[in-house]
Amino acid sequence: MGQRILVVDDEKVIVKGIRFSLEQDGMEVDCAYDGEEALNLAKQNQYDMILLDVMLPKMTGFEVCQQIREFSNVPIVMLTAKGDDMDKILGLDYGADDYITKPFNILEVKARIKAIIRRTVRKSEEKEMPRVVEKGGMRLDCDSRRVYIDGREINLTAKEFEVLELLMKNPGKVYGREKLLQLVWGNDYPGDVRTVDVHIRRLREKIENVPGEPVYVRTKWGVGYYFA
Repeated sequence: MGQRILVVDDEKVIVKGIRFSLEQDGMEVDCAYDGEEALNLAKQNQYDMILLDVMLPKMTGFEVCQQIREFSNVPIVMLTAKGDDMDKILGLDYGADDYITKPFNILEVKARIKAIIRRTVRKSEEKEMPRVVEKGGMRLDCDSRRVYIDGREINLTAKEFEVLELLMKNPGKVYGREKLLQLVWGNDYPGDVRTVDVHIRRLREKIENVPGEPVYVRTKWGVGYYFA
């Protein structure tokens, strides 16, 4: 069965080109041309990935991404016409999993989509017994991909969960930023280690009582991050 993708961009020529190319690969493609339409479609349907432009009418891509993250961990790839690093980091800050800068090569877009979907499908197809890790009041359910602290569920993005899962399953082991980038985002990810720092900061804001004084995910200065 083909993957289902939501493409969101107010430039209809771009949407048409992406849609045609993805459908050639057997994917099912829905399209939206403004932020409100995109959010409504994301609420009504199950997607394997969302390609989301930053500059949209009615709601920005960042606002759409942030609201989708309130109810879904679907992988989100931001499309931005700007090369400014702040836009890229801001997109990740709002819960995006990746970004692509315009103008882009459609082959790059398809390669990025397939790489992310492969990782997602691989995890969902694991048929092991339910795996639960519990440490220090935190409970990580690896099959349902849910996290609880003292019984309260914490809503994490897909990448935040993967970072926490890796660290929590290897308590005390320090991972450098480059190593985390490779293990969680993959060798083909074009971003840099700032992506890791952004996700660690967002993760701490969700799981730590005092993010500036972390109890769970700690920093070994000059080396990397580890789960205490």
